[in-house]
Amino acid sequence: MKKALRFWPLAILIILLAVFFLGLQKDPRKLPSNLIGKPMPAFNLPDLHDANRSITPNQYQGKVWLLNVWASWCVACRQEHDMLLALSKNQSASLIGLNYKDNNVAAQQWLVDMGGNPYQYSAVDQTGITGIDLGIYGVPETFIIDKNGKIAYRYTGALNPEDYQNKLLPLIEKLENE
Repeated sequence: MKKALRFWPLAILIILLAVFFLGLQKDPRKLPSNLIGKPMPAFNLPDLHDANRSITPNQYQGKVWLLNVWASWCVACRQEHDMLLALSKNQSASLIGLNYKDNNVAAQQWLVDMGGNPYQYSAVDQTGITGIDLGIYGVPETFIIDKNGKIAYRYTGALNPEDYQNKLLPLIEKLENE
């Protein structure tokens, strides 16, 4: 009996190592979202550049659009900003920003310092409630919303040209043709 018990710690260590190595094989960008295929959470938020203008998902009903969650304090948002600027110039789908838990003045200055504003509008989510409703893990995150107002796709992390061309653009084109 004592000989059999002697191998339990080794067996447990092997099992833990196997679980650890299986976890390393997973793509960290593929965070699950229970919202795929479900309606965009309702919100009514002020625009970053005009507090008298309200932004709601209903404004984009019947259109395919992208919601990019960003903040001036976000390092990864700097990485994707040039990509978003280029995207805004030649993209048919509207690009809407969700400025997450940020200071309005800092956010406006950040857009100037970064070379421009890629967003058609940028909603201000200072409390983070809309981000919670979206299940935000961190910024940046980008959502594709279909013509029916349902979330079709969620991209976590800084958007790059390769993933945009290979993952997002084909889906956007498919949704626009439906």
